[in-house]
Amino acid sequence: LQALIELDKKWIPKSEGSSLYIRPFMFAYEARLGVKVADHFKFIIINSPVAAYQSKPYRLKVEDHFVRTAEGGTGFAKCAGNYGGAFYPTQIAREEGFDQILWTDHKEHKYIDEVGMMNVMFVINGKLVTPQLNSAILDGVTRDSILTLATDMGMPVEERRVSVAEIEEGFRSGQITEAFGAGTAAVVAPIAVINIHGKDYSIQPASADSFQTRVKKKLHDIRMGDATDIHNWNFIIKG
Repeated sequence: LQALIELDKKWIPKSEGSSLYIRPFMFAYEARLGVKVADHFKFIIINSPVAAYQSKPYRLKVEDHFVRTAEGGTGFAKCAGNYGGAFYPTQIAREEGFDQILWTDHKEHKYIDEVGMMNVMFVINGKLVTPQLNSAILDGVTRDSILTLATDMGMPVEERRVSVAEIEEGFRSGQITEAFGAGTAAVVAPIAVINIHGKDYSIQPASADSFQTRVKKKLHDIRMGDATDIHNWNFIIKG
């Protein structure tokens, strides 16, 4: 990785919000046809300069029919097979005017899993709430970083099952004040609307004092060297 960054250092963008996106991946390959676990693999890293991710807040549709993945499967990992089943329902959602799907559990469609390709978080009654990890939910690095920083910032954190009914009631009562996605590319992706069973629930735009705004800035400052990296997250490549 260090050698590749040195080779591609001229591709590192300088503009605010942009970055050199580093994507490691691995795939199986063998000179045969058949269905079995492979014995040979290739590990590859691709670098790509990218601009700031979608800044427009997301409109989400809670999915109560299709399934992205199931417990006991590979939903916890960045596995290509997880995406195949998501293409068709995501296209339907986009044709209906939504940006992404808020996925639910595969058994009853009663509990929140994640949003699109990101983890999802809510601020409910002044607490940061996110679905607890299971084999169907991505164990995201950004998710972990935000939860760690939330604790540093004195924000109460709850990792637990989050039901669709709780989210709907939270909107009705005003207990939910923020909702956002957390992922490598977007870091923090604001959510403007969540559609539950055909009804839109709107969320107030994030302000300078919103938790998502403050935690995104804190994470950005750590990455850029403008804040002390007390958790030793950064790996410095000298060139």
